[in-house]
Amino acid sequence: MKEEIIIAGFGGQGVLSMGKILAYAGLMQGKEVSWLPAYGPEQRGGTANVTVIISDDKISSPILNTYNTAIILNQQSLDKFESKVKPGGRLIYDPYGITKAPTRTDIEVYSTAAMDKALELNAAKSFNMFILGGFLKLCPIVDIEHVMLGLKKSLPERHWNLLPQNEEAIKTGMEIISKR
Repeated sequence: MKEEIIIAGFGGQGVLSMGKILAYAGLMQGKEVSWLPAYGPEQRGGTANVTVIISDDKISSPILNTYNTAIILNQQSLDKFESKVKPGGRLIYDPYGITKAPTRTDIEVYSTAAMDKALELNAAKSFNMFILGGFLKLCPIVDIEHVMLGLKKSLPERHWNLLPQNEEAIKTGMEIISKR
């Protein structure tokens, strides 16, 4: 098993954190892992993406030109990465802020109303966990137990009280994703 993932959006959407949590979960499950972030100088609002590879075998390079899965959180990222999903791969996107939906027909396209759900539940900081839950439903490369351990490792101890809320967001994310 080898899953090559790009997660892309704006800084502040939890793009890098989502990748780091996936990477930690993979490590804790004994997988080979690569986590390669890329972002502009802005802390919030600039473009951000992260490549995550989780594999049963050694990973030869963290640099990829194509991906099994693209998780897209804004229009700029959709424009840039839709063409880089391997034929037969999957693209997951949140339609919030997307003005031109994905058009490819040789990949599986999934939509998740994560931002709408985050706003509805007053859980904006859990937005990326709704997205992560949708991804894990489609591609269960790591289990939730290890995702939660990865989340705990990523969060400062003062935020550990938010772990149950984030676990609920992951489970809700599994429910709200749908094939387009």
